[in-house]
Amino acid sequence: MVERASLWLARLWSEAVTAQDIAACERWRAAHPDHERAWERLGIIGQKFQALESPLETLPAGVAYRTLTAPVPARANNAGRRRALRVLGGVVTLAGAGYTLRRSPGWDTVVADYATGVGEVRRVTLADGTRLWLDTASAVDVHISAGTLDSPGERRIVLRRGRICIETALSSGSAPLVVATRQGEIRDIGTRFTVRDDGHRTQVAVYDGIVLVRASEGVRTQRLDAGQAVSFSSTEIDPVNVSGTFDENGAAWTRAQLVVERVRLGDLVEALARYRRGVLRCDAAVADLRVSGVFSLADTDRALASLAVGLPVETVYRTRFWVTVKAR
Repeated sequence: MVERASLWLARLWSEAVTAQDIAACERWRAAHPDHERAWERLGIIGQKFQALESPLETLPAGVAYRTLTAPVPARANNAGRRRALRVLGGVVTLAGAGYTLRRSPGWDTVVADYATGVGEVRRVTLADGTRLWLDTASAVDVHISAGTLDSPGERRIVLRRGRICIETALSSGSAPLVVATRQGEIRDIGTRFTVRDDGHRTQVAVYDGIVLVRASEGVRTQRLDAGQAVSFSSTEIDPVNVSGTFDENGAAWTRAQLVVERVRLGDLVEALARYRRGVLRCDAAVADLRVSGVFSLADTDRALASLAVGLPVETVYRTRFWVTVKAR
């Protein structure tokens, strides 16, 4: 909790802090008494700065350099000054790290409304009845506001990273649900679909209903029906992919399962690697072997052990965090 409070402190002291960051920090502090206690443990830093007549809220950009390089008066209390400089040095380090933290997966996990760790799959029911599944290492923000006579309100999910599955039905008078990624928006018209952010592109697959896809810097809107998928960047949308075998297996991860049919062993191992910490690799000598089956994402060790049943391979553990699938 103290580590998370430190991340919040670093963000609020960075030059790139926004009003949304401040509001999110306040929500985090109010979410649990332990959060507020952790925040209060960091309050001593603020007290020390006030003793130096440099309040936290108005710390000037150059105060660290000026303080660290100022000459020490002959009668100054050197011990007290050293303590103050240590505090100030920690603050400068935190503030300088704020921008980097904001772009890191750890920061997303701290500030997101809902998030999952590596290997975790989570299901959430939102206030409007929408069902939301978060895949491993995913994070989202959710904004749902009630409508009025003049406005239908807002139903918006911001995918910070990872993959989600959404199941919703458009009720009378409610606004369409919009999923926003770094590359654009997906507008839902009562359906079930998945969205994955790969960093530079967004992938959308529709299982039921209809969605409308638009790149953030594009003008064209692409309609996707059930059984269709598409990948898009911030500037362009790829041709629609239509698959006759587009079925529930593509969303089996919502049940913590991976269902494959004649896929490369290397691709399977790469998929399993997303659900465990450390390094999981497949030796090139066996990477092109074909695999079919149902594998557990909740217990990837068991999934790896099952590979040896039907394939001439073995799983070698250097440590639990360094694993290789190789020829037996």
